[in-house]
Amino acid sequence: MNTHISSDSLLSGLNDKQLEAVTLPHQSALILAGAGSGKTRVLTTRIAWLIQTGQVSPQGLLAVTFTNKAAKEMLTRLSAMLPINTRGMWVGTFHGLCNRLLRAHYREAGLPATFQILDSADQLSSIKRLMKAMNVDDEKFPPKQVMGYINSCKEEGLRAHSVEAYDSHSQRMREIYEEYDKQCQREGVADFAELLLRCYELLGREASIRQHYQSRFKYILVDEFQDTNRLQYQWLKLLAGQEKAGEQNCIFAVGDDDQSIYAFRGARVGNMRDFEQDFHVENIVKLEQNYRSHSNILDAANAIITHNRNRLGKNLWTAAGKGEPIRVYQAYNDIDESNFIVDEIKGLHADGMELNQIAMLYRSNAQSRVLEHALFTAGLPYRVYGGLRFFERAEIKHALAYLRLIANPEDDTALLRVINFPARGIGARSLEQLQEAARQQNCSLWAAAMTLAGKGDGGKGKGIPAFVALVKQMQEESIGLTLAELAELASTLSGMRQFYLGEKEGEDRIANLDELINAAVAFTNQDIGMQVDENGETQSLLTQFLSHASLEAGEHQADIGRDALQLMTVHAAKGLEFKTVFISGLEEGLFPHEQSAYEASGLEEERRLMYVAVTRARQRLYLSYAQSRMLHGQVRYGIPSRFLDEIPEALLKRLNATASPGKIAEQNFQAAPSSAQKHAMPWKIGQSVAHAKFGQGVVVSYEGNSNDLRVQVNFGKEGMKWLALEYAKLEKV
Repeated sequence: MNTHISSDSLLSGLNDKQLEAVTLPHQSALILAGAGSGKTRVLTTRIAWLIQTGQVSPQGLLAVTFTNKAAKEMLTRLSAMLPINTRGMWVGTFHGLCNRLLRAHYREAGLPATFQILDSADQLSSIKRLMKAMNVDDEKFPPKQVMGYINSCKEEGLRAHSVEAYDSHSQRMREIYEEYDKQCQREGVADFAELLLRCYELLGREASIRQHYQSRFKYILVDEFQDTNRLQYQWLKLLAGQEKAGEQNCIFAVGDDDQSIYAFRGARVGNMRDFEQDFHVENIVKLEQNYRSHSNILDAANAIITHNRNRLGKNLWTAAGKGEPIRVYQAYNDIDESNFIVDEIKGLHADGMELNQIAMLYRSNAQSRVLEHALFTAGLPYRVYGGLRFFERAEIKHALAYLRLIANPEDDTALLRVINFPARGIGARSLEQLQEAARQQNCSLWAAAMTLAGKGDGGKGKGIPAFVALVKQMQEESIGLTLAELAELASTLSGMRQFYLGEKEGEDRIANLDELINAAVAFTNQDIGMQVDENGETQSLLTQFLSHASLEAGEHQADIGRDALQLMTVHAAKGLEFKTVFISGLEEGLFPHEQSAYEASGLEEERRLMYVAVTRARQRLYLSYAQSRMLHGQVRYGIPSRFLDEIPEALLKRLNATASPGKIAEQNFQAAPSSAQKHAMPWKIGQSVAHAKFGQGVVVSYEGNSNDLRVQVNFGKEGMKWLALEYAKLEKV
């Protein structure tokens, strides 16, 4: 039976640029693959073409992806293209390939043959155990922060002895890292970051092993090259024989600098520029024909991204026609915005569009709460992609547990959730004793804890006595507080906010705690028929709010396979596509995120994030922003995102506003502030001002009332600053 497949059939259907990329001669190449341009097809067809034309055997090439899913898809496509057994091929993630190499050379790598891999949870447990043995204060050195530090060092290719220490804190961190390495070595385990670093060190140290793989892998293909970090790029250079001038293997790097959005994970977009120079890349093949979106959407994306400097440069186009204009909605507030989106979705669904073809994108996780509430109220099924629904998030469950204890300390479930969170020295042994005491006394855990409160350190920060003292303090301080103030009390007095400050994902978790305060304000403002009972109105309102939270959390995500809306952050949306996309919260300080003003290339990364968001849409795109939204329980007034102003007006259909965002800003863009605020606020949003210390800036939002009015000003290089008007002494420019 003839299993030979002609190269013509293999290459049929490729456009000119795809064909050029697939059939490049033996040379390193950079394939600049725009969104929706068929990069996976090009990468897989390149592998199949090299094998089919006899230039390399299936075992003579290495293909690196960023996810196991992408690797599996590549192998499945290859099996369909060629009659080969793909099982032995070196196609996988960086971590997977490094693990494979280390298993083959464990002795040289200094590892036992059966070394185990620590996942994130195992690594954290290992670090906690080590810190306890070293008598390290876990309040000064939160274990998750230590883990992030160790992994970041490894991703930079640095062992403990190579890390600089500037003060006693960084010196201690370095000591923990050094001891952690020793502990892992003793126990024969390796975390994810260690796999790559250990493999890189092995290749750098053992010339015979390095030369073996260099001679074997004449072709190295890399997917999502813009997401590589410093160490991953160095590892690729070693495998390619980059140290031998003129004898390098070929690296076929596929990526898109405009979609580099993972700097916070260590991704380094500069690797693409370095690759050009290091591998003497003479020709960048640009895949610019898009097979996903209509041209109005692509023209908007192109217009936005051109404002970034130092791009490799490309311009997406399509043969699919202009399509519908981009719809822009100016909402009165965040509730109005979410209601508008839900109404539009209802209409689209009624017209026959499946819900799973509609995505709601937002910049940060905390924004999902208002959207989720609107969907819950409307009875629309939804699924949070790559994350949890708002009331299912750990930090929210913890805060609600504290609120439940304020309402009723006899709530054993709530008590068990937070009795040692944040950590206060209550281990498994203490919990067993507490539960045994409760059984013997036939009482709740709280009642048993009260009897044990006389033992321990007397409530000085550790143990069950400290927890009892904390709950009592919360109850005492809760008297007379509003629901929003209760929510803030629970997250602050418990130590949760302070704890999350030391976490890698802490900013998102704190934003969610802030959003819980907003939820409390919104709930208080609803006409829900509050009843005054023997516990008082606040207690009654708290009980109703906790019931409301339980109901929304109890409505579990739509079952897999059920038609449901897709909610997600823009980061989670990368690589996905939908017929209709809603991008909400397009305001300065939200998207782009206000933190971007403090980072050297922060705004450019935010713009790349917006580019990714826009290019998720195939047919219809909605952009929305609110004149005001709740922030930390207070109304915050804002101005539309600069990204809206970067889209040509001809591409837009403004549903309820005719002026461009820039014009709106000049017209004191506000949503019916109170008379007190009108009287107290002397500056218009969008107005230029001067400050003695920070120089010239632009007013972007304000919050508070006449007694404590604060204004947010973008001072350019000096960053975004919140200033108390009473003391700021701003001057008109």
